[in-house]
Amino acid sequence: MIDASVVICAYTLDRWDDLNAAIASVRNQTRPAREIILVVDNNETLLKRARREIGGVIVTPNNNVRGLCGGRVTGAGLATAPVLAFLDDDAMADERWLEELLMPYADPHVLGVGGRIEPLWRKPRPWWFPPEFDWIIGCTYRGMRVRDGGEVRNVIGANMSVRADVLHGCGGFAGQMGRIGGGRGSANTCDDTELCIRAAKTFGGVWIYKPEASVRHVVTAERMTWKYFLHRCRMEGTSKAVLAGLAGTKDGLDSERLYVLTLGRSALEYAATGKIGQALAIFVGLTTTSIAYTQARARAVISQGPKIASEQKGVTSRT
Repeated sequence: MIDASVVICAYTLDRWDDLNAAIASVRNQTRPAREIILVVDNNETLLKRARREIGGVIVTPNNNVRGLCGGRVTGAGLATAPVLAFLDDDAMADERWLEELLMPYADPHVLGVGGRIEPLWRKPRPWWFPPEFDWIIGCTYRGMRVRDGGEVRNVIGANMSVRADVLHGCGGFAGQMGRIGGGRGSANTCDDTELCIRAAKTFGGVWIYKPEASVRHVVTAERMTWKYFLHRCRMEGTSKAVLAGLAGTKDGLDSERLYVLTLGRSALEYAATGKIGQALAIFVGLTTTSIAYTQARARAVISQGPKIASEQKGVTSRT
């Protein structure tokens, strides 16, 4: 029977209680994990405390590139199970999480599986915050594209799993796509998306969304503000530009094209029913993301200009 190693990455003591709750939720699974691996990124104090106070868990520093991508790669390198499951340090898994997550792997064409991520609001949800933008808080969002049979282009990193040989075989997470310090140190947030696209191209399999494999993701007060909303929209636009450069615009923006249509319909519905705040949030969020994407793509084209000119000059000199 197939089983999984669970990898949890952490970087701050501020989430100590949430981290312990996440680990406890994994210990309470109906399908036990083969092992729990806690990867601590760039925080010696947290590393020492985790080693001292958290028993029965493999605790290791991130020995790869700094950030979430490097932490996941470090954890994957220590895991021994055929499936790797990744859980955020501020997410709590339902007791049937692993059992449900592992079911689709009976099909050898399944590369990986993700599940539903529900927001666990520490304060009441802001009245203006539309569920279409729950990706901002790392959760499943309204309008997410799911094909027949649960097939998706990509799963969300706070609740995802992948075959170990698939992850290693396609080169792991792309370091240039990852976040540092919860998003403050990098503009890129699409590391999970890029991995899913690259793995599908390499192995020709599918990714599955299984909502029954559910987790709850903590949403703190600072993530409920307009400032954070706009910050994450700018990050997403920049990340999508990097993703389009790595995977191509066809694959990199395939799901986003349909999502934009969903946003348009939702905005009209909200406006028609008097929910002006949610309609405005959709307009501002989409505009901010689009501007950030356009600016990042333009910068990429400009930066590639000298390189292309140099390459063309080299070709001319050799002919």
